[in-house]
Amino acid sequence: MFRFSIVRHKVLAAGLLLVLLTAACGSGVATSQTGASQAGLVVTPVLSGNTAGQTTLVKVNLNTASGDDFLAAVPGLGNRMVREFMEYRPYVSIQQFRREIGKYVDAAQVAEYEKYVFVPVSVNEADAETLKQLPGVGDALAVDLIASRPYASNDGFLAKLTGQVSDTELVIAKTYLATP
Repeated sequence: MFRFSIVRHKVLAAGLLLVLLTAACGSGVATSQTGASQAGLVVTPVLSGNTAGQTTLVKVNLNTASGDDFLAAVPGLGNRMVREFMEYRPYVSIQQFRREIGKYVDAAQVAEYEKYVFVPVSVNEADAETLKQLPGVGDALAVDLIASRPYASNDGFLAKLTGQVSDTELVIAKTYLATP
């Protein structure tokens, strides 16, 4: 029974990835509402393109993903690391994730994990490193976003981002925001 469950989740995850890749080819953004509900994954779209060498990734929310979600989304992640990911919840910054998971693996491995996970961004409290998880946000824009606080709402924050990042990046950024 347990073995069947793992196989089922891997098949569902592979199906979700196929749905995301198909969506990416058509729109430039992988959307995941249908696939997410079918596979039980907490997902957010990640930039994808139609050019060679680019792939679509599924990122999971470090604060809400289940162990199965982590195993399905993060290549090579074992049960021990799933436990460690979940032990330090709730994550309030990507720095916290780096510090806590860095106790078990080196910085290169932590950076690899970050390709598949995210810490929800609280628009009025996130540090610069956490803001830089948002597509298109680099050092200078993160500093500008912090200097423009407080934001009345997530929509106010997204309005500040408009024109600073591409429309595709803006859509993705919305999925990273913590709910107030």
